[in-house]
Amino acid sequence: MDEAQATFDAVTDELLQDTDYDVDATPDGLLVKGHLFAFLEGGDLVVELPEARSADLRERGVASPFHSTRGGDSRTWVRVGDRELWSELAREAHEYVGEPPVGRQS
Repeated sequence: MDEAQATFDAVTDELLQDTDYDVDATPDGLLVKGHLFAFLEGGDLVVELPEARSADLRERGVASPFHSTRGGDSRTWVRVGDRELWSELAREAHEYVGEPPVGRQS
């Protein structure tokens, strides 16, 4: 197992052990309420974050754009190579994807 996979597995275990998180680990990646929020690709963690946060991480060189097979670079999905940030960003992605859309709670 390579270092990226080992780090991803550790982040996955961390999220699965936290009873406050409703995370499912699948072959495709990590899901919350049936929605993908993080996965491993080519040694990078790919996460979905709010557009402003994703742009900030790209502008600062912390993340790079994720090229979607559905039509170019995504505004919300980013690739992160620095494994020290994976746990923090996976938790952010979980919160972002797991929250109900504004105005649809009722």
